[in-house]
Amino acid sequence: MQILLLAGSSRPHSNSLLAARFLGNLLHNGRNDSVQIVDLSHEALPAVGRGSLDVNQLTPFQQELTEAWGKARLVIITAPEYNWSTNAELINMAHQLGTKAFAPLFKEKVFAFAGVSTGRGGRQSALELMMIFNKIISFSDSESVVCPKLWESHETHRNIDEASLGSANEVYTESARQFLTYALRLSRRWERSESNIP
Repeated sequence: MQILLLAGSSRPHSNSLLAARFLGNLLHNGRNDSVQIVDLSHEALPAVGRGSLDVNQLTPFQQELTEAWGKARLVIITAPEYNWSTNAELINMAHQLGTKAFAPLFKEKVFAFAGVSTGRGGRQSALELMMIFNKIISFSDSESVVCPKLWESHETHRNIDEASLGSANEVYTESARQFLTYALRLSRRWERSESNIP
């Protein structure tokens, strides 16, 4: 199964990227899934109201993002939490891609969200994006699912060892594993249901 891990911060070398790499490391342990990480800090997408993405004139980064997203069955977004909300860049991305031109990106997928914080937080950023993605899926009449289980990456920079991409905090690691297991199970159930369609 193809999995996209989208690091949602606009900051280079962000905690959102660190959390995405940590989750990717857990996914690589004992599984045959194909995992790709895309870092949203590589390029600013045009702001809604000031420009739009043209599906026929994408930059190399926009091409990488939409191709990885299009191929993925499971899209996991690590979302930074700033002041009880997520960042403007992620919300802008959802609005730019939640159009008819990019409708295939929201078809037959599972979207899962991890809220990332330097302190005790992360839930609000994930909940906000869950609401936005549910709205896009509903409005576009797409058959996708927003995973109801989210993951809160508390004190990310303290809990993840950047060199090993592991964590000495067993509770932290186990909560991440449970999140991934749930999202993977949901994605595979979707695949099984498709194989039963006559």
